[in-house]
Amino acid sequence: MTTQVIVLNGGSSTGKSGIARCLQAVLPDPWLTLGVDTLIEAMPLAERTSAAGIEFGADGEVTVGERFRALEAAWIEGVAAMARAGARVIVDEVFLGGAASQQRWRRALDGLPVLWVAVRCDADTAAARELARGDRVPGMAASQADLVHHGVTYDLEVDTTRTEALSCARTIAAAVH
Repeated sequence: MTTQVIVLNGGSSTGKSGIARCLQAVLPDPWLTLGVDTLIEAMPLAERTSAAGIEFGADGEVTVGERFRALEAAWIEGVAAMARAGARVIVDEVFLGGAASQQRWRRALDGLPVLWVAVRCDADTAAARELARGDRVPGMAASQADLVHHGVTYDLEVDTTRTEALSCARTIAAAVH
């Protein structure tokens, strides 16, 4: 079967978005890129700062509540529906719940050909990128570096610590069928 969805999972500032843009450039067909940041940006501001929505702690901790989970579930189903309708989709995701997060996606994407990709990066390197970006809560990258991979199974792993996004994208593209 032809790969319909590529799921990139990694912590904040690991380079997932850069890899996704490079994948769009190197893959022969058009691919949509959607990520958890897309969902968060689409949410009302009040949901981004409430215990029922999503909260970003001063130490980089991310806490999600019931309303966020409800919106996330609808969003995941929507992404899966786009893939079922024929769109090829790259998902730029952060599995805060590790295996439980992957399971939510697996249920929604059931029956679709999916390539599951770990995007790893040394915690110190990701933290330095986070600091340079200036648009993330300090500590998020370090706290997520290993957490997001706990119990998750992958078809492929790339490491952006010393490897550029384009090289990682080419490795991933070679695995797309």
